[in-house]
Amino acid sequence: MSLTLRLLCVVGSAITFFGMARQIRKAKIKIEDSIFWVLLSGLLLLIAIFPRIASFFSHLFGFQATSNFVFCGLIAILLVKEFHNTMQISLLKHKVTELAQEMALEKKG
Repeated sequence: MSLTLRLLCVVGSAITFFGMARQIRKAKIKIEDSIFWVLLSGLLLLIAIFPRIASFFSHLFGFQATSNFVFCGLIAILLVKEFHNTMQISLLKHKVTELAQEMALEKKG
């Protein structure tokens, strides 16, 4: 893994970690919701410090370059997170609709 990619992982990890810490301090995000981002920043830091881990998995899965594996892995992780967020939003929309209907029935009756 190139030095540039390793530095990018360290910088990205630091920005993510300190950004989450700042949002938690300002009470703009719950700790439970920030755990994903803290773990992701830890994973980026781990990959930057120990690039052989990424190299091992990139060769195991048949990637030609370690950077391709890192980017593909990050995209996959973020897609899973996006799917999870979509499910939560859908559930919340359903709850809002139910609450609005219940309130309308209470007002009418």
